Amino acid sequence: MSGIIAQNTLDNSGLIKAPAGGGAWNFIKKLTASASGDLSFVDGTSDVVLDSTYKEYLFTFNNIHPATDNVQFMHNGSIDTGSNYNVVKTNTVFEAEYGEGGGGGTLGYISTHDIAQGTGNAKFTYNCGNDNDQSVSGKMQLFSPSSTVFVKHFLTVVSNSHNSDMIKNTYTAGYYNTTSALDAMQFTFSSGNIDLGDICLYGLTT
Repeated sequence: MSGIIAQNTLDNSGLIKAPAGGGAWNFIKKLTASASGDLSFVDGTSDVVLDSTYKEYLFTFNNIHPATDNVQFMHNGSIDTGSNYNVVKTNTVFEAEYGEGGGGGTLGYISTHDIAQGTGNAKFTYNCGNDNDQSVSGKMQLFSPSSTVFVKHFLTVVSNSHNSDMIKNTYTAGYYNTTSALDAMQFTFSSGNIDLGDICLYGLTT
């Protein structure tokens, strides 16, 4: 693969076009769920790179389908190559939602899903439906996870098929409050398996 391909397709074919200013998103690893309890990316394991090679990483979520109805899609990090996923974190959440029937449109700050120095899983979104045609898709940006000086900031945006037949667009921002290198990330639902879907990891060359 040479150069940067023309469209920002976010697939696993190699380099993809980066935002204005140069650079390229380099495909690292794709994990595909099949009744999986979680999908975890551990630096140095199964060709996963999550270290100082890149200053910014991107996870993309493609049709993540829960086995259980009305669950939360979540993430957590590790500083011991996946032995524990319990890094202290702080984040904040807001969302927009709208119903299939044309009702229930809201836009607001969801304080009940904030975390203040907690070690539990952080929510991407909640009330995920498990109808055959329902899923979660979106992305997470993670900045300088290998830094031993700064906390590890993240930004997420996901589109979720709500279990009450609504579309939910959820944004979160936060940081893993550690100056240890973050070397593994885990993605899971609050209950039940990840039935189907895939998560891809990319690193940004600047």
